[in-house]
Amino acid sequence: MSTIKITLTKSGIHCPVRQKKTLHALGLTHLYKTVEHKETPQINGMISIVRHLVTIENTKSN
Repeated sequence: MSTIKITLTKSGIHCPVRQKKTLHALGLTHLYKTVEHKETPQINGMISIVRHLVTIENTKSN
């Protein structure tokens, strides 16, 4: 199963509340913070909500 590195590259200050809550649920609380999550349909759905604020890097794990 692969993991995804997600980095917050743009601020969520002027975003709707739903997007702010999604960033917080992903663990992205500060600008340029990077978190790793397993690639699941739930995480992919959350990323699609805030895709304009983050950068994504796929990594493989054994």
